[in-house]
Amino acid sequence: MLKISDITYSVEGRPLFEGGTATIPTGHKVGLVGRNGAGKTTLFRLIRGELALEGGTITLPNRARIGGVAQEVPSSGTSLIDTVLAADVERASLMAEADTATDAHRIAEIQTRLTDIDAWSAEGRASAILKGLGFDAEAQLRPCSDYSGGWRMRVALAGVLFAQPDYLLLDEPTNYLDLEGALWLEAYLAKYPHTVLIISHDRGLLNRAVGAILHLDNRKLTLWTGNYDTFAKNRAASLAVQAAEARKQDARRQHLQAFVDRFKAKASKAKQAQSRVKMLEKMTTITAPEEAAKHVFTFPAPEELPPPIINMEDASVGYGGPPVLRNLSLRIDQDDRIALLGRNGEGKSTLSKLLAGKLTASTGKVTRSNKLRIGYFAQHQVDELHLEETPLQHIMRIRPAEGQPRLRARLAGFGLGADQAETPVARLSGGQKARLSLLLATIEAPHLLILDEPTNHLDIESREALVEALTDYSGAVILVSHDMHLLSLVADRLWLVKGGAVAPYEDDLEAYRALLLQSDDPKPEKPKAEKKRASRDEILALKAELRKCEERLAKINEMRDRLAKKLADPELYEKGRGGEVETWQKKYSEVMDGLDRAEAMWMKAQERLEAAEAA
Repeated sequence: MLKISDITYSVEGRPLFEGGTATIPTGHKVGLVGRNGAGKTTLFRLIRGELALEGGTITLPNRARIGGVAQEVPSSGTSLIDTVLAADVERASLMAEADTATDAHRIAEIQTRLTDIDAWSAEGRASAILKGLGFDAEAQLRPCSDYSGGWRMRVALAGVLFAQPDYLLLDEPTNYLDLEGALWLEAYLAKYPHTVLIISHDRGLLNRAVGAILHLDNRKLTLWTGNYDTFAKNRAASLAVQAAEARKQDARRQHLQAFVDRFKAKASKAKQAQSRVKMLEKMTTITAPEEAAKHVFTFPAPEELPPPIINMEDASVGYGGPPVLRNLSLRIDQDDRIALLGRNGEGKSTLSKLLAGKLTASTGKVTRSNKLRIGYFAQHQVDELHLEETPLQHIMRIRPAEGQPRLRARLAGFGLGADQAETPVARLSGGQKARLSLLLATIEAPHLLILDEPTNHLDIESREALVEALTDYSGAVILVSHDMHLLSLVADRLWLVKGGAVAPYEDDLEAYRALLLQSDDPKPEKPKAEKKRASRDEILALKAELRKCEERLAKINEMRDRLAKKLADPELYEKGRGGEVETWQKKYSEVMDGLDRAEAMWMKAQERLEAAEAA
């Protein structure tokens, strides 16, 4: 197991860990979460031994192999498949020795060990990993030098997955993956045979690939069982308990202090007053939990345009050669929220550039509203910011006539406060750079906002703030993202980009996820049964079932409210009632789980009734 015991570490005098302690059992999959700058990446470096602890210990099993993606693979003439195969150092060394060994005993040892580590299936395993991360059979034979840095990061990830270290440490692995690669990685990690620690702000990954959450907060480490949603729910209940305890203690302090202030001058009460002073001195302070920093995005509202804002008729687009996308007949209105789906290389970015006016249709017709303004955010634009300039200078160039107070207010609306406004971009975090790029993309109040992987480098709180901003935004949104949580909350239409065409995807995101993860072997389609019109009795039965679900929801909500009130009662936390607190917390968690199930049953009943009435 990985044992972190009472560790202490500081950076430039700022403590990141003070008595941090946690134990990760062997084989567990754990998500490491915490605010930006809390020290998550530093913890990885401490585990790998790259940094020296100031206090405490980190222990691992003897001879345990630790692996992670430190940097992209170099640009070389070595093929992708050979680069990944070389990542298993033991296999590569044994294969090289097998070609030169002459001693019969040593040759036998080498062959036995190669069999033990399943060396003969290595190429197939490496190829499967590369395919999952977006490289087809032809691409795997091309040299690394043919690919950009982001793609070589995928090759580096493939290498460490192939090597299968005993402790796999991944720091934001989905930042350089598309939706398809991210979903494949989720499934792969869930079946990974050894211990995994993942730093991630991707709720989908943290919900489906891990079974525990290691939370770094206030320089301490706390291990919570369950996925991210379970952690968020249980931590909220725990914070409510802590806040109630702090309120109760504060009331007790005030009561004792009032007695002291009232009677300290009276001789008859002096002894009692002194006793209460000692009680106050001995009382261990319970601090109310700090509120998480509220992250916000403020998108300016555009004026309304008559529909459609963009209309395409038999349009084709490419880059000078054969068209990438053909026969596009699409329409976008100002209230549309559209997610673009499709495997990498199918043309999602090409379609985004065509909509943004960065590419011109080679054939067909594309009509845009005369007053249409378009905001375009792509991840590469974060890298194109002027590193030596401040955020304030960036927007002063766009809005030279606006006064500084107004410009600073715009920056604050994207979470860039007074300090960040005057800080050179080179010294900003990845999340702060992404916020600045989002501000630049939306400053002109666009009627259409095109977002290509907007959540890279944004923490969970910022992603939730982005969801809220897009929900309130009165323009159209075209979204490309590997974050299924974001897609599910924002998009109400799905377009599938596949085989040079773009068409509405009629199923939901979960069905698309299942489609991507299933075998590539084609399966015969089952004949669709004719829809049978529901009878009056069947519809009445469905309505009765819906009513039962609604009544069940109401009862569970009432039970939840009673338990929340109980947990907020200061008397519950009096001395000697510790066991009761744990019991009530457990009941609250069970009720919240039941509420989730009841809501799912209600939604299914609602869908069945709507389908029956529509038939």
